Amino acid sequence: MPGESWTDPDCPVARAADLVGDRWSLLIIRDAMDGARSFTDFQQRTGIARNILADRLRKLTAHGLLAHVDAPTGKRRRYALTDAGKDLFPVVVTLRQWGERHAFEAGEAHSVLVDEHGEVVPDVVPSAADGTALTSDTTSVRKALS
Repeated sequence: MPGESWTDPDCPVARAADLVGDRWSLLIIRDAMDGARSFTDFQQRTGIARNILADRLRKLTAHGLLAHVDAPTGKRRRYALTDAGKDLFPVVVTLRQWGERHAFEAGEAHSVLVDEHGEVVPDVVPSAADGTALTSDTTSVRKALS
């Protein structure tokens, strides 16, 4: 994105964090994945202040994660995830699963992500080409050549 001020221009993690790394942006994406479409939907689900919500919706739309679409009534525009926004689904699932393991006390109630058959979604685990599970101990970053 020309003219963008990146925290760490060569790092994909840093660029992604620059785009969706604040809690409100991630919660807006989460809610869009769960059917939120209007400004009011997002505001009611998150409790976010209207000015912050307007700012985040503008940013997510400007960066191609959300798109404006016409509402069926034609009165107001709605928001829809773009392909880039939908590509965040595994990120949201992985963050959710981390939260289930580390952000709740044992036995504490929380929502659960289920598939179309009502089954709990299995843990997302990165894997090598041969199917072996990958970890931070078994991977490394190859820096970009300038």
